Amino acid sequence: MTIGRPDGETRTRAGRADRVLAALFLGTFVLGTTEMLVVGVLNLIAADLGVSVPAAGGLVTAFALGLAVGGPLLTALTIRLDRRVVLVCALALVVVGVLLPVVVGSYPLFVVARVLTGALTGLFIAVAFAVGTSVAEPARTGRAISVVFSGFAVSTALGVPLGTLLGQVVGWRGAFFAVVAVAVVALAAVLTLVPSVPGTRAGVADQARHAFAPRVLAVLTLLLLVFAALYSVLTYVVPFLETVTGVSGAFVSLFLLVHGAATAVGSIGGGRFADHDAARTLIVATAGMTVCLLALRLVGGSPAVVAVVLAALGLVATGMVPSLQYRVVELAGPGGTLAQSLPASAANIGVALGSLAGGATIGNLSIAATTLTGAGIAVVAVAVAVATRRLRGPAAADVPGPDGAVATR
Repeated sequence: MTIGRPDGETRTRAGRADRVLAALFLGTFVLGTTEMLVVGVLNLIAADLGVSVPAAGGLVTAFALGLAVGGPLLTALTIRLDRRVVLVCALALVVVGVLLPVVVGSYPLFVVARVLTGALTGLFIAVAFAVGTSVAEPARTGRAISVVFSGFAVSTALGVPLGTLLGQVVGWRGAFFAVVAVAVVALAAVLTLVPSVPGTRAGVADQARHAFAPRVLAVLTLLLLVFAALYSVLTYVVPFLETVTGVSGAFVSLFLLVHGAATAVGSIGGGRFADHDAARTLIVATAGMTVCLLALRLVGGSPAVVAVVLAALGLVATGMVPSLQYRVVELAGPGGTLAQSLPASAANIGVALGSLAGGATIGNLSIAATTLTGAGIAVVAVAVAVATRRLRGPAAADVPGPDGAVATR
């Protein structure tokens, strides 16, 4: 009967979209683990390569710089190419970038590989968001974004701790070999499940004109402030827990696990709020983040309450990420393809600035005072969220295009 055919077609289309999103989730999970695993095995890398721990920490900076700068550049250079081809090539090159330093064992090569791997990660993120939103129903754009992003959140909560544990048992090289193995699985999933998606027909100059419009830059500023506020505290959360809360050893890991699990839940659930009203979600979430950071200052000496606050902070902070991505692409309109790469860059800059702000606070005041620094930045973020609520994209964004630009509501 023809009456039932639309439902069957809808289920088939939804099932196909779910499979594509699952492949993209696995890809971002691998890339998130690749980025942060270095932190968990930093001492092992330093000892094996004969460099200091601060020098080994430069591997984290190298990745962040590669992502922040190289991600948008690679996105611009590949803007006309088939999206599936770009995803496959990016993942394949990431496998090489992860494997080469492990085999060669050269610190300078490791730094170069991290810069390139960071740039490829930025490229994959942008294209994955574009593909994910192109296969999803328009009303589920935010949820598609949240699935892609949640790969990073789950990697923080699960992939990095497991990789760190493996590194302690078999060495950092063994942990990186394990990442390569999972990356190969992700590559096979993308090859098998992701369909061909044409690149945009617009030129880079036209994309950039819309992607860097003042309305887009305003939301990118909000995104930068959110991550600066968050990481002015999270960068130093372990010494905060040890000196202010009074927990140590395995209990610190438990607190981090609680926060990590909450970030995973927030990233997955945040897409629904983005679909409902992304602009209002940002106001509520930035206000909630401010409250959480102030609460850490007020109840920092109570372990049970701190665990609850860290969980709440993880929920609201990552819960707003889909809305931030949604708003950037929405406001970029026809420049959505290039704009997909910009939130990750802004986030990494925010993390760097937040870490510097927190470090300066510790140097001049105390570890406990980092929460006030974070809350102060968060208050500014609330004001920017309110100011950007009524911003709308250009009329050309009213109709979604194959490049992943979403409709203006």
